Amino acid sequence: MTEPTDETPVSQTAQLYDNLRAAILTLDIAPGERISERGLEARFHASRTPVRAALSRLEREGLILHEGRSWTVTPIDLDEIASLAELRGVLEPAAARLAVARADDGALAEVRAHLDALRPTPDRESGIRMGSTFHLDLAALGDNRFITDAIADALTRLERTRWIEVRTPEARDAAWDEHSAILDAVQAGNADAAADLLAAHVAGTNDRLLAFIAQERRRLRGAGMAIVGSTER
Repeated sequence: MTEPTDETPVSQTAQLYDNLRAAILTLDIAPGERISERGLEARFHASRTPVRAALSRLEREGLILHEGRSWTVTPIDLDEIASLAELRGVLEPAAARLAVARADDGALAEVRAHLDALRPTPDRESGIRMGSTFHLDLAALGDNRFITDAIADALTRLERTRWIEVRTPEARDAAWDEHSAILDAVQAGNADAAADLLAAHVAGTNDRLLAFIAQERRRLRGAGMAIVGSTER
């Protein structure tokens, strides 16, 4: 009989965390939906300790809330979305300026290769992956891990709504074009243009997202999505 090792619960926790996080971010588990430890144990064939560890990690990321003995997937919060757009509107242009000042040609070429490899395809998952990869790659070029970590946290909190943002091929094409123009400015060493284009990109995607949710709010709620807050800020 094989004895369990110290790595077994760690591995199970990581796998459960990845699976549960993916289910939340892709809206397979809807915003506002209640989840229980026992239900997750049965759904993912996991024991109690890994389930609790995964839930605690997701709570720290802001994806779930602990309410008494139960857990709830965080609702789509329009006020939070607006606040995160304000945060990104400050941090990401600053990161672009740092990238112009600090990135070498090799690092810039790698970001361009990643962007070209993720040119939009008909599926939304590629569009989300393209957006996250580009924004994190660009932030990393600035070589300030605190800025990069803050941007990564904001993107995680926004990931569920980004499924809405990239819902059409036209939206994915437009996002790729904007990303490419930002990178062109960074590669040209034009910090002002890169910062301005990035600020406009963040503001534009946020405005389009909030406008769509305002228009479709009743239908989205009817589909089981909990939405709180106001689209007016």
